[in-house]
Amino acid sequence: MKCLIIDDNKMARMAMRQLVSQVQSLELVAECSDAIEAYNQLTREPIDLLLLDIEMPDMTGIELTKKLGPNNRPLIIFTTAKTDYAVEAFELNVVDYLVKPVTLARFLQALERAKEATESKRQDVKIEAQEFVFVKDNGVLKKLNVDDILFLEAMGDYVKVHTGQKFHVLHSTLKAIEEKLPAAKFLRVHRSYIVALNKIDYIQDGSIYIGKASVPLAETYKVMLNKRLNML
Repeated sequence: MKCLIIDDNKMARMAMRQLVSQVQSLELVAECSDAIEAYNQLTREPIDLLLLDIEMPDMTGIELTKKLGPNNRPLIIFTTAKTDYAVEAFELNVVDYLVKPVTLARFLQALERAKEATESKRQDVKIEAQEFVFVKDNGVLKKLNVDDILFLEAMGDYVKVHTGQKFHVLHSTLKAIEEKLPAAKFLRVHRSYIVALNKIDYIQDGSIYIGKASVPLAETYKVMLNKRLNML
């Protein structure tokens, strides 16, 4: 994992460098004394992890994090002498927040979180790239394109998978199937229904309409649905 140390304090950079040197899985690419230098470094080569101080002149670590944006930025572990920024830091979805002086044990714990985040990201990429699944219908394994699925309906010990042309009845639970579907494309909207978000035509009076079919929208799922919809 390629990492970058960013801190305006020379002694702090030295202490962090010593911690990095004890972890074989880390490759220290560079040390930066301010966030602007780090930003320029990030434009030159890909970095997996930032060990980022917060209080720095010209641009703070939090400002740098916001400038990099939430997508495709490196994993970030804040390293700071103060606890004041913890809430704001975690709102930015960083991996961890280390308060100086940082012990080796605490540093390794943060790296484990970074490793888990990396594995989760790889799994997300793998799932999002999935274009088809195989379903067992009447004893026959059939290839089903994910983009053909309109919605899924739980029926006791079975799940009915609705497509534009027909439906498939699977002996499974809705939860088990939900775990195998691309999370970016599907959302549970009722304890008995999952819908393909890009197949929704309109929503009215507590129902979701997909083509000629209507799917009930439970109150408990409305907030999540509103977050996922590309609303103007």
